[in-house]
Amino acid sequence: MVAALFMSLSVSGLAIAQTPGAAPSSTTPGPLLPPLAAPTARPGQAMLSLSAQFSGNRKPIRSGLVWRVLTESADGSPPKIVARSNEAEPSFVLDPGVYLLHAAYGFASATKRVTLGAQGLSDRLSVSAGALSLAGSIGETPIAPAQLNFSIFVPLQGNSEGRLVASNVKSGELIRLPEGTYHIVSTYGDSNAIQRSDVRVESGQVTQATLHHRAAQVTLKLVAGPGGEAFAGTAFSVLTPGGDVIREAIGAFPQVILAEGDYVLIARQEGQVFSRDFKVEAGRDRDIEVIAR
Repeated sequence: MVAALFMSLSVSGLAIAQTPGAAPSSTTPGPLLPPLAAPTARPGQAMLSLSAQFSGNRKPIRSGLVWRVLTESADGSPPKIVARSNEAEPSFVLDPGVYLLHAAYGFASATKRVTLGAQGLSDRLSVSAGALSLAGSIGETPIAPAQLNFSIFVPLQGNSEGRLVASNVKSGELIRLPEGTYHIVSTYGDSNAIQRSDVRVESGQVTQATLHHRAAQVTLKLVAGPGGEAFAGTAFSVLTPGGDVIREAIGAFPQVILAEGDYVLIARQEGQVFSRDFKVEAGRDRDIEVIAR
């Protein structure tokens, strides 16, 4: 693991590590390739060379950019795209004139109007953006990425959750976002193990946030006696003490991830109904047996 200097804090089950000044990047260095030949301006045309930087620390953005160059029409119709590129520092050969530059960096972007003269133009856009990488844990134990799902929201006034920005985000995935505060919803499994917290994304930095769940995985069984073989084809229902259904499953020993708390387990087998109360403790995975008697 590469050594780095981190700022750490904990808020409502959330641990955050920020790498000051680190430019977000999800690219992996590959073999060296010969440089692409620069475009050549034809008579009457000019060269437009572009680059982008993070507004926070002014460091150049080396990857993740999508460039579009647009022209405005005199009749008021929508601007038209005349050039585009995924390069970090593209160059375009265009007719002199007025253009709109648009640089997209994930969910963040910057726009600028420029005038391209016959002598050419080199310009740089500032993008107020950073990146967010999410993970989950039970205590100090990381949760497997396949069992986690994140949703990212922008808080809105009068709305505690806000507007959805990204869903089905996986652990370790790098999400490029405009600078600002975001509401994160982390779902562990597919039942009621959910954690929420707000995270601040700073321009030019990667924010790594770990949401701490208080939950456990339980295996449901209907048995003739303690430690006995589980009956196949059993229909299980997990309820709150108040009677709300949390999860239903069918099988000999289905596995369910549940938030810490008290529950009622009902097992149905060949017209008979059996039940028991049980408790889920954070980080304690175990079997929950219902005795068929």
